[in-house]
Amino acid sequence: MERELVIEFSRVTEAAAINCKNWVGKMDKMAADGAAVEAMRHMFETVDISGTVVIGEGEMDEAPMLYIGEKVGLGGAEVDIAVDPLEGTNLAAKNQPGAITVMAVADAGGLLHAPDMYMDKIIVGPGAKGAIDIEVSVEENLKNVAKALNKPLEDLTVCLLDRQRHEHIKQAVKALGARVQLITDGDVSPALACCFPESGIDMVLGIGGAPEGVLAAAAVKCMGGDMQGKLAPENDEQVTRAESMGTSCDEVLTLSDLVPADDVMFVASGVTSGNLLKGVEVDGDFIRVNTVVLRHKTGTVRFLDSRYRLPLN
Repeated sequence: MERELVIEFSRVTEAAAINCKNWVGKMDKMAADGAAVEAMRHMFETVDISGTVVIGEGEMDEAPMLYIGEKVGLGGAEVDIAVDPLEGTNLAAKNQPGAITVMAVADAGGLLHAPDMYMDKIIVGPGAKGAIDIEVSVEENLKNVAKALNKPLEDLTVCLLDRQRHEHIKQAVKALGARVQLITDGDVSPALACCFPESGIDMVLGIGGAPEGVLAAAAVKCMGGDMQGKLAPENDEQVTRAESMGTSCDEVLTLSDLVPADDVMFVASGVTSGNLLKGVEVDGDFIRVNTVVLRHKTGTVRFLDSRYRLPLN
């Protein structure tokens, strides 16, 4: 992929963030998501790529735009695209922190085509790379991560979705004296955050969406962190679907499985302010958007503070 695409991809997520801004706090997550989808899809048509959406808004008969298999772009390098036009729809609707617009792009065949189901995940930043194992206990993982980070256990912060299915994790973290950070929605954002020590998050654990797991993996790979996942089907139909897509539900998925490509980019723009990204703001005659762009091949991390003059065309 050409280096110039970095700016073009940032314009895609920024357009989505700006377009759903007016729905922040309006208690209508579907309208907010729809606004982000529409803007993201429109902006893809200005980018010189031949893209295929491998993770998107659903199957062709479920989503009018950015559906799985849809072709986007003006033509150019053949790439796979994973998108979540508004990760944290509830967060945006309720004007809570951490809603983002997000995408990952890789060479064709470079992203796992994850089925729309749950995935068990364990994620750490670069400092704890190699210290995790999804098949051992929570306690053992916490101890290994604390050792790798040279931190006392009581200073370790573990982020997870606030769900009943994670009660055993909360209790294990509490018993070891470590800290829990609970989130209501959106597990891509904390996966990104744990790769930045200043975020205060050391580790992400628990079950969330498998498509979101691939997006998270793209960010973690670009940052030099570590991640493992394992599909968590709820019924036999999901097991069959995963197998039909070439993934066993018994398999431990490493970063190389989730994102096999060497040339992968991750882009996210803030909708509401979170650990790393500020939300969309009006600043005088401009609208301001905060974006992070990561690229694995070059090892670059860019924070963009973009301003668009009002009124937008």
